[in-house]
Amino acid sequence: MKNTIGNNVTVTLFGESHGPAVGCVIDGIPAGIKIDADLIDCMMDARKASTGISTARHEDDGYEFLSGIMNGYTQGTPVAIVIRNNDVIRRDYKPYTAAPRPSHADYAAMVKYNGFSDLSGGGHFSGRLTAPLCAAGALCLCALEAKGIYIGTHIRRIRDIADRPFAQDDLLNDIASLKDKGFPVFDDDQAAQMKDIILQAKENSDSVGGVLETAVYGLEAGIGEPVFDSLESMISHVVFSVGGVKGIEFGAGFGFADMYGSQANDPFEIRDGKVATVTNNSGGINGGISNGMPVVFRTAIRPTPSIGIRQKSVNISAMENTEIEIRGRHDPAIIHRAAPVITAVTAIAVLDLLVTAYGSLHFAGEGK
Repeated sequence: MKNTIGNNVTVTLFGESHGPAVGCVIDGIPAGIKIDADLIDCMMDARKASTGISTARHEDDGYEFLSGIMNGYTQGTPVAIVIRNNDVIRRDYKPYTAAPRPSHADYAAMVKYNGFSDLSGGGHFSGRLTAPLCAAGALCLCALEAKGIYIGTHIRRIRDIADRPFAQDDLLNDIASLKDKGFPVFDDDQAAQMKDIILQAKENSDSVGGVLETAVYGLEAGIGEPVFDSLESMISHVVFSVGGVKGIEFGAGFGFADMYGSQANDPFEIRDGKVATVTNNSGGINGGISNGMPVVFRTAIRPTPSIGIRQKSVNISAMENTEIEIRGRHDPAIIHRAAPVITAVTAIAVLDLLVTAYGSLHFAGEGK
């Protein structure tokens, strides 16, 4: 079982949803990065459950640095972060040891780990593991923002209600504005309608998914390692580590299928003394390498599989068909909580590629 991602900046996850704690170890983080506690707290708060539209499980998500930090700066040694689990109810998950929940990892985990995996709350496969992942990414974002690189994610769509896309001519302000939004949507009217959809699904014992849009501002041209460690593949790899992600597209994405080359191409121009492109259909990436334009991609988040509607399953012990009703505390939607996590994992991938390109000394002492 491998729980580590990254090449030169690596993140290893540990813990289970209803175990004593979850956490991570970040190795390869450059020395001298100033810890922006407000930034980390903001991202951790954005991931927390929201009253009414999220699970009734409320963890305070207080994080503790066990190593690698001294006097508010990274030391260059491994950073260990632990987040204690406090609001745990293991008994809710006893029925699923015999009858796996549809579209959960229950059955696959039973097979892979010969029945020894902890299924309470999803165990190691739970969205609870996004808490340390979010903390790790927030730490990486501290390093990136010191270099003028900013990342933000908003909800682009829930069912037929869509938010406006990132404004390419005012991208930095758009990203900054998301830090003040408890529900990451630019248009407040659309946000209210999205919340109504989530509440309606909750009333029906159902759930909904949606689409997130992420933008990376300030990433210079030339970042990415062809062919297998391209910017797209590195981001995709870490994004798919977030539970519930089922698709990703960069720039125009699947919209390219409906275009001619004359419509899809991004012509070059000199803008403010720099090379730029007139359009950004490629999402800031050519040949797997950043071209200096904003990196823009969208992520599809599936509806939460834990729903209260009666569903078909199987009894593993008896090897016969059965039906189950999932009880306990579950999110009718995770998309608003997933937004800061996608920002976080993107920061991990981008920092890893920058350290690969320039070395850790590129970031040394940035906070002093």
